[in-house]
This record gives sequence, C-alpha cells and structure tokens, in this order.
Amino acid sequence: MKKNVKNNVYWIGYMDWDLQTFHGDDYTIHHGSAQNAYLIQEEKTVLMDTVWAPHQFEFVENLQSEIDLNTIDYIVVNHGENDHSGSLPALMKLIPDTPIYCTANSVKSLEGQYGKQGWNFHVVHTGDSLDIGHGKKLIFVEMTFLHWPDSMATYLTQDNILFSMDAFGQHIAVEGLFEDQANQEQIFNEAMRYYANIVAPFSPLVTKKVKEIVAMDLPIDMIAPSHGAIWRENPLKIVEAYASWANRYQEDQITVVYGTEWHGTEKLAYALAKEIHKQSPQTVVKVFNVDHTEKDDIVFEIFKSKAIAVGSPTILNGILASMAGFLYYLKSLRFKGKKAAVFGCYGWSGEGNKVLREMLEKAGFDVISDEIKSSFNPEKEEYDQIPQLVKTLLD
Repeated sequence: MKKNVKNNVYWIGYMDWDLQTFHGDDYTIHHGSAQNAYLIQEEKTVLMDTVWAPHQFEFVENLQSEIDLNTIDYIVVNHGENDHSGSLPALMKLIPDTPIYCTANSVKSLEGQYGKQGWNFHVVHTGDSLDIGHGKKLIFVEMTFLHWPDSMATYLTQDNILFSMDAFGQHIAVEGLFEDQANQEQIFNEAMRYYANIVAPFSPLVTKKVKEIVAMDLPIDMIAPSHGAIWRENPLKIVEAYASWANRYQEDQITVVYGTEWHGTEKLAYALAKEIHKQSPQTVVKVFNVDHTEKDDIVFEIFKSKAIAVGSPTILNGILASMAGFLYYLKSLRFKGKKAAVFGCYGWSGEGNKVLREMLEKAGFDVISDEIKSSFNPEKEEYDQIPQLVKTLLD
C-alpha cells in the first residue's frame, strides 16, 4: 500500500518493525526501522529507490498492486547500498529498459553488486535536472561520502521535497511516516545515534555539504530520508542539528567505559564516576561495561561527551579482546576535540594502560598523562590518585 507524502508524492517502502541489527551486527536497532522508497506520479512516473533484498518480492508485488510497472518512466537510485537497491534486480527483470538516473559511482556500485545487466544508466551530477511534467523538475545533488562515494540527494521543485538518502535519517519505524507523529526525544536521539555511528567520520564533508545546500537557496518544506521518519515540521531543524553535530559536538558529559576480569577494573570505573560527580555535580556521568552494552549505544554516549575514561585489565600483554574490538570501532568514527584517560588492573606485566593509550590516541583523543594502574586489586594508593586524574580530565 502506498501512503501519501504530499500531493502526487507517495511512500512505497517497507516498515521493518522486526529489524534487530544493521551493518552486520555493528548497529543495534531499538525501535524498528523504515526502508523508504518513494513514488512520484506527475506527467512522468518516477520511482525513487527500492528496499532491501530480503523484502524485494513483497516490494515488487506492492508496487504492482498500485501501478502498472510499465508506466514507470524513470528510476532514481540515490545510493547503491543493498538496503536501498536490493529490490532493483527483481524489478528490472520486469521492466529492463527503464532509465536509471544515478551517479557514476552508483553505476560502479550497482554493477559490482549485481553484475553488468545492460541497464539503461543515465549518469547525473550536481545541478543536473529532469523534467517530470506539470512544471516540476528533479534536481540532483551529489552527496559524495555521505556516506558512500556514490551517494546523492534529489530535490523535487514546487513540492519542495529534498530526498536526502542516508543523510538526516534515523533507524526508527513510524507508521504515520512523519517525525511529528513520533516521540520527539526518541526521534532526535535516534537521529543523533545514527549520526554518531554512521555519518560522524564524514563530519568535514557534512559541514561543506550543508553550506552547499543552503547556498543553492532551495525552499525545503520536507526532508525525506532513506531511513526513518520524514521531516516536515520545520525540516531545517535537522539540517541545523547536523551542522552542530559536525562541529566537534559535545555536551557536559563524561562517559566511563571499562572491561573487567576479576572486578578490579570495575571498582576503579565506579570510583572514577563517583569522583567526577563529586568534583562536578552538574556533569552527566555514565558508566558502561563494554561486554554488557552494545558498542553503538556506547558510541552514542561518547559522541555526546567532552571526555571519556577507558579501563581494561592487562591480558596476555595487551587488553581484553572486547575492549580492543570496541576501540577499533571507535577509531573508525574519527571523533575530534575529546579528552580521554586510561586505567586498569594487572597481575604480572601491566601493559594494558599503554595499549589503551596508544589506541585512544590513534582514535583522535587527547589522552591525559594521569592514569590509574593497579596491581591485582586497587588499594588506597590507587584510589588516592583518582581525584587528580578527574581534575585533569575536567580541566
């Protein structure tokens, strides 16, 4: 069933209430997700993207129940990733000559994933347009590396809708389609969590692209992303949020992340949290065991933080494998302007803090020199070092 977005624009996607993880198991889904595809029915009929391959046959059947597939004049592929293009092969078997409008990198992506099928590609660049009748045009805007090299957005004139692809999206299912029909705190948290885990590595490009979109002076009444709800109540609020998030975003928060073997490092983590609260009662303090919390949820809290403290016991001259994996993931997100401290227990050799420090520095954190290093279990000597470490972290 299609749902009206505005005038002759319809949502024709898939509301995925059962989705649990995304990007393998790297991203945890808490509130379902929407795979958004759109149908524009003016003098020309345009299909804007498709849905994930597991739902391809349901998608095609749904589309067939709404229109004669042979009446589709154009297909726009804003991004070749499988969650948006996965139904394209099944659809193209039925309408193989339909023109596909996309970037040059999308051609490479689609042919790389699905083979060279002889599809009728039309490569577009920023500023190119496509007349769809009734005085309306689609204007294409390349969004290179937001978040793939092939990404682009498409703007529909007169209706003033920006189909923004992965930019400005959220992993959340909203049956009513629009953000004003969702819990506002929840939807902005999900939008920020999406940014922190997916878009953050490209923050310098976000700043540049936001300025470019603003400079095009296009009136925007709606922003329709590829995942989650459509922004229609002051849609530029999410653009403004992106501009803020891209600019070394931080709140008055410190996040403590630890792994532990026999609870010694855990004791240090909780002592650090207690001292942070004592020295700075207004600062939000959150503590996470890396083995008990999904890494994307921890990353969301780190994204909001001005500083972090990371702890692990020394294991086999290194750190816990779970912590090493988490820090590898954190490094890929390229956060800037955040301080860090390290702490941990050891039995015999004690290299854990050194490994933590090196990994955090490579991840872009400003690691302070103060550290807590405890043999076996923390004693009064280690607890006495905590106030100075916290003071340095807060300064």
